[in-house]
Amino acid sequence: MAKPKVEGGAQTPEEFAREELRRHREAAGLSQAGLGELIFTSGAYVGLMECGTRRLRPELAMLIDKELGTGDYFFRLSRAFKSKYEEYFAEAAELERLATAIYEYASTLVPGLFQTADYARAVMRGGNPTALAEYVDGLVAFRLERARLLDHPTTPELWVVLHEAVLRTVVGGPGVMAAQLRHVSAYARAHRITLQVVPFSAGAQGALGSLVSIMQFADAPDVVYTEGPRVGQLLDYPALVHRHWKLYDLARAAALSPDASLALIESVAEEYAKCAQT
Repeated sequence: MAKPKVEGGAQTPEEFAREELRRHREAAGLSQAGLGELIFTSGAYVGLMECGTRRLRPELAMLIDKELGTGDYFFRLSRAFKSKYEEYFAEAAELERLATAIYEYASTLVPGLFQTADYARAVMRGGNPTALAEYVDGLVAFRLERARLLDHPTTPELWVVLHEAVLRTVVGGPGVMAAQLRHVSAYARAHRITLQVVPFSAGAQGALGSLVSIMQFADAPDVVYTEGPRVGQLLDYPALVHRHWKLYDLARAAALSPDASLALIESVAEEYAKCAQT
């Protein structure tokens, strides 16, 4: 049975919410499995919500209120801690901070964790062509804040597989691309990430989709996050997670070695730099 991470009193609003969930569940005489059955999820998932490894989502909070007779208490709690990220990515962003290892694959764009401000701004502007500059600046700020995850020299462990299309898709112009590719390569040279590139010559080998992130945790099962335009999905069903692991391993097998990948990235960055100077 999963145990809450905080003992002796909540220190943040989120910790208060999950302690309240545990307290009300136990007061109702329900095990995690018992409550899970009532709200159409697993006892393990209830335990993960109480640990903080899974977010108290509004739709589940409504069911919890119904079964525990708490009015709209948990629903209001779930809405009070609204994430600053887009709703489809909010839970994945929280899990990112808890992960001990993250394995990412990208087919078109540099993953958000590794984007420079100029690259991120070009991506955000591309998806929001008529938005106010202040709105785009806010999205960029949130994305750069995520990158603070990389400040720790060793954790989480990071393995990044990029399709060559990521290198060749010009976002923001040659100068932005040169800086962005150098930014990614710097993490590899600092041994902060393991970086590989799936070359065009690999053909269909190693094609996983637009973006896949597999997260591992010290005290919870692996989770897969997949993303498309304005939509994201978290997958924790073991068979689906296993399937994504197999696909990720195929992508790594089809990719160039880390040394060859780094050489390619830096070569393309140099091409962009020369183009920006002309």
